Amino acid sequence: MLIIGSHVGYKKDSGLVGSVKEALSYNANTFMFYTGAPQNTVRSSIDLDNVKEAEVLMKENGLDKNNVIVHAPYIINLANPDKFDFSCDFLSEELKRVNTFGMKYLVLHPGSHVGLGVDVGISNIIKALNLVLEKDDSNIMILLETMAGKGSEVGRCFDEIKSIIDGVNHKERIGVCLDTCHLNDAGYDLNNFNEVIDTFDKIIGIEKIKCIHINDSKNPISSHKDRHENIGKGTIGLDTLMKVIDCDKLKDVPKILETPYIDGNAPYKEEIELIRSVSKQ
Repeated sequence: MLIIGSHVGYKKDSGLVGSVKEALSYNANTFMFYTGAPQNTVRSSIDLDNVKEAEVLMKENGLDKNNVIVHAPYIINLANPDKFDFSCDFLSEELKRVNTFGMKYLVLHPGSHVGLGVDVGISNIIKALNLVLEKDDSNIMILLETMAGKGSEVGRCFDEIKSIIDGVNHKERIGVCLDTCHLNDAGYDLNNFNEVIDTFDKIIGIEKIKCIHINDSKNPISSHKDRHENIGKGTIGLDTLMKVIDCDKLKDVPKILETPYIDGNAPYKEEIELIRSVSKQ
C-alpha cells in the first residue's frame, strides 16, 4: 500500500488533532509537521489529552503513527560554530517534544558551514550529534535530509551524508530522508532512479532511508537552487517522480509532499489523488 501524505500545519489551539484532521482532509495516510514555526524558537506546551485524542483519530482512520514524520526547524545549524550551543540545545528540546508526541522520526537539515568548508562543517555536525544523542534517552531516529547544495549546505551528496553517519557513535539513531527536488538540484538524475538508489545503497545502505520528500523542481538538474514545484509541473515531471514513488525497494517508506500552495490553497488532496491514480501500488 502506498504510504503518502504531505506537510500539514500544527497550531496551538488545535494541536496534533488539527494536524491529523488536515491530513485526513487530503485523503492522506501519513503526514509531516513541525512542532512550532520552523523559523523561530516559539514553542507552545503540548496538551497530552490532545495527543491522546489524535492517536484515537489516527487509529480510527487507519493512519499508522509510526509513519508520521516530524521536521526540525530550519534555525538549527549544527555545522555553524557560532550557533553550535544554541543548535544543540534546541535539537535536544525538539527530540523531547517528538518523544512526547510519540513519534519515531525527526527530519533534520544537516546544516551550512558558512564558508568554513565542508570538512569543518561535517566535523561540527558529528560533534553536535554525538553530544545531543549521548544525553537523549529516547529511541527517536534523526533523519539527515539530502540537500540541493545551495550556498554552503552540507549533505549535497551521499558521500557527505555517509561521512556524518560514520562519525556518529549511535549510528542506529541516524537515518536519511531523501528529497526529490534536492536530489535533482544536487545533480542526481532521477530518470535513472534505479542507478541512484543502487549508488545510495553501496555508499550508505538503503535500510537507512526512512522518509522521502516528493517534490518537483523549478530548476534543471545540478542547479543547486532548491526551489520546489508542484507535482508534474516542474523539470523532473510526473513520470520520473513515479519511478521514486513506486520503487519496490522503498514501498514501505512514507512519501511526503512539500509542494507550493496554489493561489493560497494547499494542493495536496489533488496531488495525492493524481499520484494514486497512476501508482502501481
